[in-house]
Amino acid sequence: MIMPFSGAVIRAVTHTRGFDEFRTGWPVVLSAMLGVGLGLSPVPFYTMGNFAPALAREFGWSFAQILVSLPILTLIVLLVSPVVGLLADRFGVRPIALGSSALFALAFMSLAFSNGSLPLFYATWVCVALFGAGSLPITWTRAVNARFERRKGLALGLSLLGTGLFGFTIKPIAAHLIAHHGWRVAYLAIGSLPLLIAVPFGLWGFHESHGAESHAERRARLAARAASTPGLSYRDSLRDWRFWVMGLSFIPVSFAVGGPIPNMENILKHHLFSASDVIALTQLIGLSVLAGRIVGGWLIDRLWAPGVAFFLLSAPAAACWAFGRPHLSYAGAAAGISTIGFAAGVEYDLMAFLVARYFGMRSYASIYGTLYGFFALGAGIGPVVFGRSFDRTGSYSAVLAASAALLFLGALLLLTLGRYRQFDRPAHEVPGAA
Repeated sequence: MIMPFSGAVIRAVTHTRGFDEFRTGWPVVLSAMLGVGLGLSPVPFYTMGNFAPALAREFGWSFAQILVSLPILTLIVLLVSPVVGLLADRFGVRPIALGSSALFALAFMSLAFSNGSLPLFYATWVCVALFGAGSLPITWTRAVNARFERRKGLALGLSLLGTGLFGFTIKPIAAHLIAHHGWRVAYLAIGSLPLLIAVPFGLWGFHESHGAESHAERRARLAARAASTPGLSYRDSLRDWRFWVMGLSFIPVSFAVGGPIPNMENILKHHLFSASDVIALTQLIGLSVLAGRIVGGWLIDRLWAPGVAFFLLSAPAAACWAFGRPHLSYAGAAAGISTIGFAAGVEYDLMAFLVARYFGMRSYASIYGTLYGFFALGAGIGPVVFGRSFDRTGSYSAVLAASAALLFLGALLLLTLGRYRQFDRPAHEVPGAA
C-alpha cells in the first residue's frame, strides 16, 4: 500500500496550481522518499523492538545488551556523517546515496547470521552504521534542496515522508515475519527492501542534473558547482555562530523528542493502560509523523521557519509534562503522542531547510552532515537515558520533566537565528526575510 500512496501524493502535488517545480522534480522527491524511508535512519530504530525478544530467547542476551546497538549506531553516525557530507559535496550525492543504500542492505541482512557472540553482533552493527551512513537524509535532501526553491519546505517534507510511512508499516511486517518465519528470515527480508525498492527507483529518478553525463562531465559539473553555487564554505560555516546555535538546539530537542518514542509502550503501561489501548495509542506515532512532514513543510515555506519551529517543537513540552503526571486520560495520552510524533516529523525537514536558508547550497551536505551528528547524539542517548531513569526510579516523571524544559530551551534558541541569508534570491521571494 505504500507505493500507491506515495505515488498518489506526488501526482496530486504535481497537478496542483502553483507547484510547477514538482512537474520535473517529482522523480527526485519520490526516490528520496523511498531512499530515506528504507535507510539507516528508520529501519533499525523501528525494528529493534521486534527483534530484541527473539534474540533474547535465542541467545540468552538481556534487552540491555541488545539495545547497546543503538548507542553504537549513534557513535558511528556522529563520527561518519560529516565525512559523508564532505564526500557528497565532492563526488555528488547520487553515487554516495545509492552505493550506501546497497551496502546498508547487505550489512543489515548479515545480522541474520548472528551466532550468539555479542562482540560479533556489535561489530555487525558497526558495519551497518558505516556502510549505511550515506543513506541518511544528508545525501537525499541535497538533490531535493537543489531542485526546489519556492516549494523547498514541502518538497523536503514529502521526501522525508518515507521515515513515517515505513516506520508505520515496518513494525507489523517485522512482527509477522518473525512470528511465522523466524528472526533470521526477517533480517534477510527487511534488509532486501533497499535493494529491491530504494536502489532501483534511485537509479531511475534520483539525479542532480537533467540527462545522462559522462564521468568527466560529472566531475567538471561538480567542480563548477563548487565554484559558483551561492553559500558559505564548510570552513566558514564552522566559524558562524548560527551553526553552533543550530547544533546546540538540535541536541536537547532530539533528546526530548526521541527519548519517549521507543519507551512509549512502557510509559503507557506505567499509566495502567490496557494492552489493546497501548497498541492503538502507539500507532498514532507513525500517523502524526506523517502529518508533521507534510504540514511542517507547508508551514516553513510560508512563514519564518525558526518561528514555526519554536511553536511546533516547544508544544511537546506540555505532552512530556502530562506524561509525567500521576493521572493520564486516554484523550490526554492520544493528544500527547500526536504532539510528540508531529514534532518528530518536523525535525528532519526543518534541519535541511535551515541549512539551505542560512548557509546556502555550496557545502550543503557537509554542513548538514555535521549538524546531523548533533541531532544523532541527542536522539541516540535519549532512549537509553529514559530507560535507565525508569530502571532506577520506577518512574519516568523526572526525565519527562527534564525533557519538557529541554524542548522549550532548544526551540527558544532557534529564535536567535534572525533573517534568512540572501544568496541568489530577491528578498521579497524569501519567506520570513522581510
